[in-house]
Amino acid sequence: MPKPESFPIENIYVPVKRKKAIKPEVVEEIAGSILEIGQQAPILVRPDEGRFVLVEGLHRLEACKALGETTIIAILVSAEPAQKRTPLFESPEAEAERDKMARLKKLRLEKEAADRSTADLRGVMETEAQLLRTGSAKGVRHNAKTAPSRTSGSAPKTLSEWITRQKRDGGRY
Repeated sequence: MPKPESFPIENIYVPVKRKKAIKPEVVEEIAGSILEIGQQAPILVRPDEGRFVLVEGLHRLEACKALGETTIIAILVSAEPAQKRTPLFESPEAEAERDKMARLKKLRLEKEAADRSTADLRGVMETEAQLLRTGSAKGVRHNAKTAPSRTSGSAPKTLSEWITRQKRDGGRY
C-alpha cells in the first residue's frame, strides 16, 4: 500500500455530489480532534489532470480547511475504475470484522431476550408463590364456607365491586 504524503489542499478537488454530504457537526468534531492529537487517518485522493480528486475523507479535508491548514496527509490511490478496485471497506479483513461484529450482536440480542424471559418467569413464579402463601389464590369459589349459590357467577372486576359483593353476601372479607 502506498505511503501517506502531504498534499496541498488547494489542489484537491471535491466532486459536487460529495460536497452535499458535508455535516458541519462532524467537521467540527474532527477539527477538535485534529487540534488535540493531529491528523491520524490520511484521506484518499486520485490523480486527475494536474489536480487530485478526493476519493475518501471529506470531513477530514473540510476540518483541515476550517483550521486554516494549507496541506493535508493523503494517500494517492490509482485512478482505475472502481469496479476493478477493491475498496478498503471490502477487504477480507474488513469483511471478517463485520462478520464477527454481526455474530456478537446476534449473541448479545439472544442473551438479552433470554434474560428478559427469565426475569418475566421469575416475576410470575414469585407472584404465584406469594398468592399461595397469603391464601389469596383460593378466591370465593374455592372457599368451603361460601355456598356456590351466593356467588354471582363472574369474578369481580374491581376492588369496590368485590367489597360490595362481600357486604351483600354476609361480610366475609
